[in-house]
Amino acid sequence: MNDVSNADKNLVGAAGEHLVLSRLLTRGILAAQAPRGTRKADILVNHLDGKPPCLVQVKTRSGKGGDGWAMNEKSEHHLEDDLFYCFVDIEPEHPRVFVMPAKRVAEFLKESHFAWLLTPGKKGQMHNPTPMRVMTNKPNPVSENTPHGWMDEYLEKWELITN
Repeated sequence: MNDVSNADKNLVGAAGEHLVLSRLLTRGILAAQAPRGTRKADILVNHLDGKPPCLVQVKTRSGKGGDGWAMNEKSEHHLEDDLFYCFVDIEPEHPRVFVMPAKRVAEFLKESHFAWLLTPGKKGQMHNPTPMRVMTNKPNPVSENTPHGWMDEYLEKWELITN
Protein backbone atom coordinates (compact mmCIF):
# COMPACT_ATOMS: atom_id res chain seq x y z
CA MET A 1 0.00 0.00 0.00
CA ASN A 2 2.84 2.38 -0.82
CA ASP A 3 0.67 4.86 -2.72
CA VAL A 4 -2.46 4.50 -0.64
CA SER A 5 -3.62 7.43 1.46
CA ASN A 6 -4.01 7.15 5.24
CA ALA A 7 -7.80 7.26 4.85
CA ASP A 8 -7.62 4.26 2.51
CA LYS A 9 -5.30 2.44 4.95
CA ASN A 10 -7.83 3.06 7.71
CA LEU A 11 -10.59 1.63 5.52
CA VAL A 12 -8.51 -1.48 4.77
CA GLY A 13 -7.88 -1.96 8.50
CA ALA A 14 -11.55 -1.49 9.35
CA ALA A 15 -12.53 -3.97 6.62
CA GLY A 16 -10.21 -6.58 8.14
CA GLU A 17 -11.60 -6.04 11.64
CA HIS A 18 -15.19 -6.34 10.42
CA LEU A 19 -14.35 -9.49 8.47
CA VAL A 20 -12.84 -11.11 11.58
CA LEU A 21 -15.83 -10.01 13.67
CA SER A 22 -18.17 -11.54 11.11
CA ARG A 23 -16.30 -14.84 11.08
CA LEU A 24 -16.35 -15.03 14.89
CA LEU A 25 -20.02 -14.07 15.23
CA THR A 26 -21.14 -16.59 12.60
CA ARG A 27 -19.41 -19.27 14.69
CA GLY A 28 -21.50 -18.29 17.70
CA ILE A 29 -18.64 -16.49 19.45
CA LEU A 30 -19.52 -13.30 21.31
CA ALA A 31 -17.10 -10.70 19.97
CA ALA A 32 -16.97 -6.92 19.80
CA GLN A 33 -14.64 -4.21 18.61
CA ALA A 34 -12.38 -2.87 21.31
CA PRO A 35 -12.47 0.88 21.88
CA ARG A 36 -10.12 2.74 19.49
CA GLY A 37 -6.62 3.03 20.88
CA THR A 38 -6.92 -0.04 23.10
CA ARG A 39 -3.49 -1.52 23.61
CA LYS A 40 -2.95 -4.95 22.03
CA ALA A 41 -6.57 -5.61 21.06
CA ASP A 42 -8.82 -4.77 18.15
CA ILE A 43 -11.46 -7.33 19.10
CA LEU A 44 -12.62 -8.60 22.48
CA VAL A 45 -13.89 -12.18 22.68
CA ASN A 46 -16.04 -13.40 25.55
CA HIS A 47 -16.80 -17.11 25.57
CA LEU A 48 -20.25 -17.76 26.99
CA ASP A 49 -19.40 -21.30 28.10
CA GLY A 50 -17.12 -20.30 30.97
CA LYS A 51 -13.82 -20.22 29.09
CA PRO A 52 -11.75 -17.13 29.83
CA PRO A 53 -12.06 -14.18 27.46
CA CYS A 54 -9.36 -13.45 24.91
CA LEU A 55 -8.02 -10.61 22.80
CA VAL A 56 -7.56 -10.46 19.04
CA GLN A 57 -5.21 -8.15 17.15
CA VAL A 58 -6.11 -7.81 13.46
CA LYS A 59 -3.54 -7.04 10.77
CA THR A 60 -4.90 -6.47 7.27
CA ARG A 61 -3.23 -6.23 3.90
CA SER A 62 -4.77 -5.51 0.53
CA GLY A 63 -1.94 -6.88 -1.59
CA LYS A 64 -0.76 -3.47 -2.75
CA GLY A 65 2.06 -3.14 -0.23
CA GLY A 66 4.08 -6.30 -0.66
CA ASP A 67 3.52 -9.82 0.50
CA GLY A 68 3.40 -9.44 4.25
CA TRP A 69 1.89 -7.58 7.16
CA ALA A 70 3.71 -4.65 8.78
CA MET A 71 4.47 -5.27 12.44
CA ASN A 72 6.49 -3.67 15.22
CA GLU A 73 9.15 -5.11 17.51
CA LYS A 74 6.67 -4.81 20.42
CA SER A 75 4.90 -7.84 18.98
CA GLU A 76 7.97 -9.94 19.77
CA HIS A 77 7.12 -9.53 23.45
CA HIS A 78 3.42 -10.39 23.31
CA LEU A 79 3.47 -13.91 24.71
CA GLU A 80 0.10 -14.06 26.45
CA ASP A 81 -1.94 -17.24 26.04
CA ASP A 82 -5.12 -15.18 25.65
CA LEU A 83 -3.84 -13.07 22.73
CA PHE A 84 -4.32 -14.04 19.09
CA TYR A 85 -3.49 -12.41 15.78
CA CYS A 86 -5.69 -12.54 12.71
CA PHE A 87 -3.74 -11.79 9.54
CA VAL A 88 -6.27 -10.81 6.90
CA ASP A 89 -5.51 -10.81 3.18
CA ILE A 90 -8.40 -9.04 1.47
CA GLU A 91 -6.83 -9.08 -2.00
CA PRO A 92 -8.11 -12.45 -3.25
CA GLU A 93 -11.70 -12.81 -4.44
CA HIS A 94 -12.37 -14.72 -1.22
CA PRO A 95 -10.43 -12.98 1.59
CA ARG A 96 -8.30 -15.24 3.76
CA VAL A 97 -7.65 -15.05 7.50
CA PHE A 98 -4.70 -16.68 9.25
CA VAL A 99 -5.48 -17.15 12.96
CA MET A 100 -2.36 -17.47 15.10
CA PRO A 101 -1.40 -17.50 18.78
CA ALA A 102 0.66 -14.49 19.82
CA LYS A 103 3.52 -16.73 20.99
CA ARG A 104 3.96 -18.17 17.49
CA VAL A 105 3.89 -14.71 15.95
CA ALA A 106 6.51 -13.47 18.43
CA GLU A 107 8.73 -16.45 17.65
CA PHE A 108 8.55 -15.86 13.90
CA LEU A 109 9.20 -12.12 14.19
CA LYS A 110 12.28 -12.65 16.37
CA GLU A 111 13.72 -15.31 14.08
CA SER A 112 13.00 -13.48 10.83
CA HIS A 113 14.41 -10.18 12.10
CA PHE A 114 17.55 -11.97 13.30
CA ALA A 115 17.92 -13.55 9.83
CA TRP A 116 17.40 -10.15 8.16
CA LEU A 117 20.10 -8.58 10.34
CA LEU A 118 22.54 -11.32 9.27
CA THR A 119 21.73 -10.96 5.57
CA PRO A 120 23.79 -8.33 3.72
CA GLY A 121 21.92 -5.45 2.10
CA LYS A 122 21.86 -4.64 -1.63
CA LYS A 123 25.35 -3.14 -1.51
CA GLY A 124 26.78 -5.80 0.79
CA GLN A 125 26.41 -3.67 3.93
CA MET A 126 25.02 -5.01 7.20
CA HIS A 127 21.43 -4.04 8.00
CA ASN A 128 20.89 -1.64 10.89
CA PRO A 129 18.47 -2.65 13.65
CA THR A 130 14.97 -1.24 13.19
CA PRO A 131 11.71 -1.53 15.15
CA MET A 132 9.88 -2.60 11.97
CA ARG A 133 9.06 -6.26 11.39
CA VAL A 134 7.23 -8.10 8.62
CA MET A 135 4.97 -11.11 9.07
CA THR A 136 5.14 -13.20 5.93
CA ASN A 137 4.30 -16.65 4.63
CA LYS A 138 7.74 -16.91 3.05
CA PRO A 139 10.44 -19.22 4.42
CA ASN A 140 12.87 -18.10 7.10
CA PRO A 141 16.42 -19.23 6.30
CA VAL A 142 17.41 -19.60 9.97
CA SER A 143 14.42 -21.64 11.10
CA GLU A 144 13.22 -25.10 10.13
CA ASN A 145 9.79 -24.15 11.54
CA THR A 146 9.03 -21.69 8.73
CA PRO A 147 9.27 -23.27 5.26
CA HIS A 148 7.49 -21.68 2.29
CA GLY A 149 3.76 -21.52 3.07
CA TRP A 150 4.30 -22.18 6.78
CA MET A 151 1.34 -19.96 7.74
CA ASP A 152 -1.10 -22.11 5.76
CA GLU A 153 -1.61 -24.38 8.76
CA TYR A 154 -3.22 -21.38 10.47
CA LEU A 155 -5.59 -20.56 7.59
CA GLU A 156 -9.09 -20.07 9.05
CA LYS A 157 -7.94 -21.87 12.23
CA TRP A 158 -10.77 -20.38 14.33
CA GLU A 159 -10.71 -23.28 16.78
CA LEU A 160 -7.57 -21.77 18.31
CA ILE A 161 -9.78 -18.95 19.59
CA THR A 162 -12.96 -20.92 20.15
CA ASN A 163 -11.54 -23.95 22.00
